[in-house]
Amino acid sequence: SRRCGLAAGRSYSGGGAYPSVSLTCPLPGVPKAVFAAAESRERFETRVTVLENGLRVASQNKFGQFCTVGILVNSGSRHEAKYLGGISHFLEKLAFSSTAQFSSKDEILLTLEKHGGICDCQASRDTIMYAVSADARGLDTVVNLLADVTLQPRLSDEEIEMTRMAIRFELEDLNMRPDPEPLLTEMIHAAAFRDNTVGLNRFCPVENTDKIDRDVLHSYLSSYYTPDRMVLAGVGIEHEHLVECARKYLLGVEPVWGTGRSRAVDRSVAQYTGGIVKVEKDMSDVSLGPTPIPELTHIMIGLESCSFLEDDFIPFAVLNMMMGGGGSFSAGGPGKGMFTRLYLNVLNRHHWMYNATSYHHSYEDTGLLCIHASADPKQVREMVEIITREFILMAGAVGEVELERAKTQLKSMLMMNLESRPVIFEDVGRQVLATNTRKLPHELCALISQVKPTDIKRVVTKMLHKKPAVAALGDLTDLPSYEHIQAALSSKDGRLPRLYRLFR
Repeated sequence: SRRCGLAAGRSYSGGGAYPSVSLTCPLPGVPKAVFAAAESRERFETRVTVLENGLRVASQNKFGQFCTVGILVNSGSRHEAKYLGGISHFLEKLAFSSTAQFSSKDEILLTLEKHGGICDCQASRDTIMYAVSADARGLDTVVNLLADVTLQPRLSDEEIEMTRMAIRFELEDLNMRPDPEPLLTEMIHAAAFRDNTVGLNRFCPVENTDKIDRDVLHSYLSSYYTPDRMVLAGVGIEHEHLVECARKYLLGVEPVWGTGRSRAVDRSVAQYTGGIVKVEKDMSDVSLGPTPIPELTHIMIGLESCSFLEDDFIPFAVLNMMMGGGGSFSAGGPGKGMFTRLYLNVLNRHHWMYNATSYHHSYEDTGLLCIHASADPKQVREMVEIITREFILMAGAVGEVELERAKTQLKSMLMMNLESRPVIFEDVGRQVLATNTRKLPHELCALISQVKPTDIKRVVTKMLHKKPAVAALGDLTDLPSYEHIQAALSSKDGRLPRLYRLFR
């Protein structure tokens, strides 16, 4: 044709051997491109096999040379009611230390280094997770190492003493950090679930550091580190190979603490109590550098939501995204959540507030939706009133545009997070540990798309009937009483009682 032939006569810079071929035509003599196509869906579904001892093996295919494999245990600070608090914190710090096969942590790291591997352990309120990312060709070595670290730790006196020192340092650091988020999270859980399950402290209390020894740890491990409470999860490996390794290293293995001990598993269901936890603290000089940080008082107000096993979990997740929020420095910046309610209604209208952020914590039997806000100590009363008003407004009209935006943002965040192999691993492990199966991303996206304004209103109405949980940190001179905050959440406009405003 005239367009693709020599008659086009157009000169292209850097055209090389094809100066006259239009950019809309294929280059002559070049092989036809073959594009990657999605394979059958079955290949990407999470596969689960239950071994004879009750251990679950779950895997997810993912293209790449490296894999992430780990063992998740249904054990955490919520299970410590019959034991000394802080055992999970100790186990997290002791992970990947010397074992029956490996004489030291250095030997473990050198073994992983041969396969380009790294390791990590994280303990939460309901799960402890031992994970390794390494070359997939070293799967046999990785599973052998994980089995040894989980079931055959030496827990030497020297390692336990080093762990005590590390925990004491971490606790001191926690109280000195400019960012109070970890402390506030502990406080709001303690207020919401007083002295039970997820309300128990995730960090080891200072007074328990000297009381936890090898016997205490073995007693706890014998109760909770059993095959039926474990999942071996892997991403980026063949399922059959992972099952084969599990049978080889995790089937019929006697743990170092033995199998004859009586089991004292705590099966308590979370009891939401509501309440307030206050910590008076001088926040006037928390700057680590030459630039001073303004003195702030931090308030977190929460209400019970639901378990991640309930149908209402998805509407709560959408509600949390709809509330959004963040720090005041980005209140007007494009692409930083400026359309969420806590930006539009709070940070953009009240310049004196430094932070307003929504959080949603969800567990197997309960959940907690809370808002964290911070401001100058003299503005605490007004800040509390503004936050309680936002809780009341959740039960009002939900705009179609804001709902669709929140759903789209939630789906986008979900899919972006699941681009990461370690995140997929954690998702696979946690879901299989709780439900023996896994909802795939497209199923979750479909559920998110189905959320309607009536669903948001229903879950909020249910939530607002509960007593609030309140955590307060800093200069609390002007903090309203718990009774006044509760009364404000029960009112139609979220305002503090009039008598308090007049005679505070």
